Amino acid sequence: MLIFAIIGLGCIAGYAANAILGGGMYPDSWTEVLVAGVAGSFVGGLLVSLLSGDGLAIRPSGIIGSIVGAVIVMAGWRAIKSRR
Repeated sequence: MLIFAIIGLGCIAGYAANAILGGGMYPDSWTEVLVAGVAGSFVGGLLVSLLSGDGLAIRPSGIIGSIVGAVIVMAGWRAIKSRR
């Protein structure tokens, strides 16, 4: 069940990261949004949840970490993509 929550929150985090980085309401690449969101959710959400002492439960600290992680992953992805 935790895996489905990570994927669901990852999708939301990726969409939020796209909006924060100026991608607008309709992203150009949904694949980029999903991958960045899930990767950011897994890394950022897990790291922040464990550091704050919440464990593996879904808490606000993990959600905020998911969005921050997704922003970092998506910004890195776009920087690498723009260099090509």
